[in-house]
Amino acid sequence: MWKEENDKLKKSFTFKDFNEAFGFMTRIALIAEKMNHHPYWTNVYNQVTIELSTHDAGNTVTAKDRQLAIAIDELIKREA
Repeated sequence: MWKEENDKLKKSFTFKDFNEAFGFMTRIALIAEKMNHHPYWTNVYNQVTIELSTHDAGNTVTAKDRQLAIAIDELIKREA
């Protein structure tokens, strides 16, 4: 579940290994590029943490962030 705090949507994901985590990030990058909405994220080994906010709206959560969060969740569901 995405958590909204400090004007950001946040969620962490854990994968089997670095390759799975990096592959996930690559698939998100393709979706984000099509949406022209790019996440702030970090990756350490098998852990990916994503924060979504809209810079153009004063770094607050907007519909664009919610749409990208839904797309990310749908990606996870398809791969499960």
